[in-house]
Amino acid sequence: MKYVIIGNSAAAIGGVQGIRESDREGEITIVTDEAYHTYSRPLISYWLGGKVTDQNMYYRGKDFYKDNNVKVLYSRRAQKIGKNSVTLDNGDKLAFDKLLVATGSKPFIPPMKGLDKVKEQYTFMTWDSVKAIKKKVKKHSKVLIIGAGLIGLKAAEALYHLNADITVVDLADRILPSILDVDAGKIMQKHIEDKGTKIILSASVEEFSPKSAKLTNGETVDFDILIVAVGVRPNTELIAEAGGKVEKGIITDDTQLTTLKNVYAAGDCTVSHDCSTDTDKILALLPNAFMQGEIAGKNMAGVEAHYQNAIPMNAIGFYGLHIITAGSYDGEEYTQQDPAKEQYKKLVFKDGLLKGYILMGDVARAGIYTSMIKERIPLDNVDIELLKERPQMMMFGKARRVEKLGGLTVKE
Repeated sequence: MKYVIIGNSAAAIGGVQGIRESDREGEITIVTDEAYHTYSRPLISYWLGGKVTDQNMYYRGKDFYKDNNVKVLYSRRAQKIGKNSVTLDNGDKLAFDKLLVATGSKPFIPPMKGLDKVKEQYTFMTWDSVKAIKKKVKKHSKVLIIGAGLIGLKAAEALYHLNADITVVDLADRILPSILDVDAGKIMQKHIEDKGTKIILSASVEEFSPKSAKLTNGETVDFDILIVAVGVRPNTELIAEAGGKVEKGIITDDTQLTTLKNVYAAGDCTVSHDCSTDTDKILALLPNAFMQGEIAGKNMAGVEAHYQNAIPMNAIGFYGLHIITAGSYDGEEYTQQDPAKEQYKKLVFKDGLLKGYILMGDVARAGIYTSMIKERIPLDNVDIELLKERPQMMMFGKARRVEKLGGLTVKE
């Protein structure tokens, strides 16, 4: 069996591991347009900030490819998917019996007047991009970041550790609008601003000059370095051009099979089913990508497996303040907050289930909430007051406790 995997990040590695669980002999070839052994993309900000060394960047050990008998074609780009082959940018063709497309996403750069005049402009998605930034940034370099989402604020945090002077601009009315509500956003914004990072909201760039940006609110921000971090777009072109179904991302079934024969897809380039909202969406999360890849790999090797119970989830910190969020915020809300202690909790209930949550500061028992969402545990099976105040196993009835702790089902 000949397996080809396009990509070399979490979904691709999941694919290798899924294949090798049952097929130790088939040929696996990875095609990657980067020059590196598989590395963890979420660590690039920590590498830039000096918190992670080169050796600690890697997603798997240095012998991973050797141990799994994987051939890697570095700095090669897949250009076309044929019936049973992939054409590379050097003209070579790779024959496959099963193909996994794990192409991830790319930075989205919206049209902004005068952007072409800015020499020192960067994105923040790859190890090469942060290496280029590190060569240019100096103590008190003025850095303008467009985007106050996850990527933009991780870039800001890294540059804070390098003693840069940072300004973040976003059109939204709050920071981290994809994962925080207004009240949680205010607590996190104050925390970041107290560290010396300037945040300008409800504004965008009207026009760039080579070293400054005129904003729509009338302000002008001078900078030495510009980072554009307004969002990403899935890399779906290979599948679309081959005739596969693509909407916002690549469409697959729950075995990760695309609408093309023998072609699977996994990771940030695909659409997932969000069980917290019962809707299909892109869930650009590393654990999601790995698990999708692993499911794809199992099915490619002939072992039936299905990926279900995916939910949006983020466990992340900014400038030392930690947050975990998961699920949907559509429903009845229960909130606690103590801005002085930088603590916030929101639980969201709907249809007799816990659907989502935000935890900031105290995130110790997030796993119980996540389990409730994924397993769709009915609220009438738990002690609601304990759930709200101090989630623990005792909030479940006896049958559920025994089942969760011992893998058994009993009658009360």
